[in-house]
Amino acid sequence: MARLSVNINKIATLRNARGGNVPDVLKAALDIESFGAEGITVHPRPDERHIRYSDVRALRPLLRTEFNIEGNPIESFRELVMEVVPTQVTLVPDGPGAITSNAGWNCLENKEFLTQMCRLFHTKGIRVSIFIDPVPEQAYAAAECGADRVELYTAAYAERFPSGPDAAIAPYLAAAKAAREAGLGLNAGHDLNLDNLRFFIRTIPWTDEVSIGHAVISDALYLGLEQTVKRYLEEARG
Repeated sequence: MARLSVNINKIATLRNARGGNVPDVLKAALDIESFGAEGITVHPRPDERHIRYSDVRALRPLLRTEFNIEGNPIESFRELVMEVVPTQVTLVPDGPGAITSNAGWNCLENKEFLTQMCRLFHTKGIRVSIFIDPVPEQAYAAAECGADRVELYTAAYAERFPSGPDAAIAPYLAAAKAAREAGLGLNAGHDLNLDNLRFFIRTIPWTDEVSIGHAVISDALYLGLEQTVKRYLEEARG
């Protein structure tokens, strides 16, 4: 049964588009927790176009569930994570101009750097997850870097799911088996939604956590935030 961590970046995007504090990102995060979500995810970027570093600092003492901070571990990000000390940090290799994450790490080519990052965050007792494409070799390499978990980048699964669920999930199942064999925990995220989430969890039932943001906030426009969180929890439980 996977835990649901809700990414609140899109709520911050809406706030920033108008200025001021509507919607209130902190209140939204606490409401999402109260509706049953088991974690809150943020992905601060250097330009602060959605979640701001100040939001991350303000959220930490308020949250009662797991706090997951995603991002490219540039110096400012590393400093923020070491200051805030979330439950989990997810290392994502996105460039400063990326609209959204669009690829996983090559853990073989970046082994020295990722090993250093794992060691750094472990000094604060932070669980480290590395964002990877669904390639078994990358899961094994992430383990060699010292990661605790990998997060499978699920955009390709979501794209291919409508035309053939079994074919869409096949590479993810292979990578998930490799992660388990390597002793890693397993997270998943990107474009998971109410149509494709349950199949993913039923096929890979040892998934520890799914991180979902864009689809949750989009569905909430029609269903309301509370009902949307509950619907996603049902799907995540398979």
